[in-house]
Amino acid sequence: MIVLNVQTIRRLLQALNEELARRDIQGEIGVCGGAAMCLAFKAREATKDVEAIFKPSKEIRNAAAKIAKSFALDEDWLNDAVKAYFHVDPPREPLLEFSHLRVWTPRADYMLAMKGLSARFDTHDREDVEFLIEYLEIQSADQVFALINRYYPHSIVPPKTQFFIEELFEKRSRTKS
Repeated sequence: MIVLNVQTIRRLLQALNEELARRDIQGEIGVCGGAAMCLAFKAREATKDVEAIFKPSKEIRNAAAKIAKSFALDEDWLNDAVKAYFHVDPPREPLLEFSHLRVWTPRADYMLAMKGLSARFDTHDREDVEFLIEYLEIQSADQVFALINRYYPHSIVPPKTQFFIEELFEKRSRTKS
């Protein structure tokens, strides 16, 4: 598995821009997940892929497949597996601007809500949520739940999210004691 660091991600996005320019297509990518944690928040050094929402979807997917071949990457180096977590159009922060590609990331509060909702224990979600809680200076689990409820209806928030967030704050209180 190839690990994508910040420089590699930037190079890939530049190459994607160049491919879109060759095709005379204007594209937009909303980077989230590990790539956003690397690029926007500098919370970690690398990630395994670039999870994003993008448009025009088919055209960007085709261009990304060509980039994958050029860089000897898996075809899903750029993927939209995260789109299920976009319940509303998120507040955005611009990240990179190229001639044919605009790259943005959700604001930190939305990223925290997304990461909290997914609560995947076998990924970097725990570290990402801890980082975002510190970044946003959040002091309680209730503040995190209020933030999640701002973007997601309570009916779709799984019980594991509550356990995940409460466990993080219990751990924080034990560490501070």
